[in-house]
Amino acid sequence: MLGDVVRPDMAPDGIRHPVLHHINLKTNRLDEMIEWYGIVVGMHPNFRSDTMAFLTNDAANHRIALLGLPGYTDDAERDNHCGMHHSGFEFASLEDLLTRYETLKAVGIVPVGCIDHGLTMSFYYADPDGNQVELQADNYEDWRTSTEWMVESEDFARDQIGKFVDPEKIVAAFRGGMTPMEIHEEAYWGTALDAPPVVFGPNGA
Repeated sequence: MLGDVVRPDMAPDGIRHPVLHHINLKTNRLDEMIEWYGIVVGMHPNFRSDTMAFLTNDAANHRIALLGLPGYTDDAERDNHCGMHHSGFEFASLEDLLTRYETLKAVGIVPVGCIDHGLTMSFYYADPDGNQVELQADNYEDWRTSTEWMVESEDFARDQIGKFVDPEKIVAAFRGGMTPMEIHEEAYWGTALDAPPVVFGPNGA
């Protein structure tokens, strides 16, 4: 059961486990990256210089650090190399995710792929450097329930990726009155909201 597999937040040494605070990205497009993360996830710089910026969208001093030292070059083979695959940002509801999708689409920012992972509805974007950024909403709107589903689901055990979906079909279904759970069930187990798969990996998006 869930209680047997979820780690407690307290380590054996009596110290509460740390929580993820920020990620640091190297870039040769400092200005573009600041602007993009501002539009997509509401980040603003608490501090910036010619070579660094510290961005946040909440009360933390920074959630993304951008390091733009001279000499950085793009990696044409990045998709074939080990490293971070993507960062993820969670909205409180499917409605919020879809509203942000429409907002971003209006300014020409569209996802490279959208997936119902079972536990989340996830839209993947590429920042100016090509880093994948996942915008997601929990399909169960409750971490404990989605975690329990992930741990116990035979569907997830067979397939940890899920179903590729068409964001326009998702929006139309939601605006047409389908509930988030009905959309998830159709997206994950049905075919009406399908989209062609996208390759996220070597030689892919």
